[in-house]
Amino acid sequence: MSATDTPKRSMRTPLGRVRNLGAAHSGTSDFWRQRITGVAMTLLMIPVVVIVMMLLGRNQAGAAQILGSLPIAVILLLFIAASAWHMKIGMQVVIEDYVHNEKLKLIAIMLNNFFSVAVALASTYAILKLSSGV
Repeated sequence: MSATDTPKRSMRTPLGRVRNLGAAHSGTSDFWRQRITGVAMTLLMIPVVVIVMMLLGRNQAGAAQILGSLPIAVILLLFIAASAWHMKIGMQVVIEDYVHNEKLKLIAIMLNNFFSVAVALASTYAILKLSSGV
């Protein structure tokens, strides 16, 4: 057996083995999702900063009046969704790269998923509650 032979031979080419899939079978899609959410957050950053500046110094009634506008609520909800997804993917990459104990890695990824969903749901609830005026 030569140095280039592997114990487990495959008929697939090296490119065929890695096309669209990394070792975790999700690397390329996570990479693109991370970039797409980053671009979405960048595009939404200016409107979100303007909205936050409009909310400064307002009481709840004033905030509800501003957030009662459908375009403003939609912008904030899109920003929350993109941020939570971006945060989840980014932290998952860090966990997968630096946590070597498989049980601890699984627990950390589960907690990361739970935390990201909890933040997104709490933020969405707050925006919807304020925008509905209830």
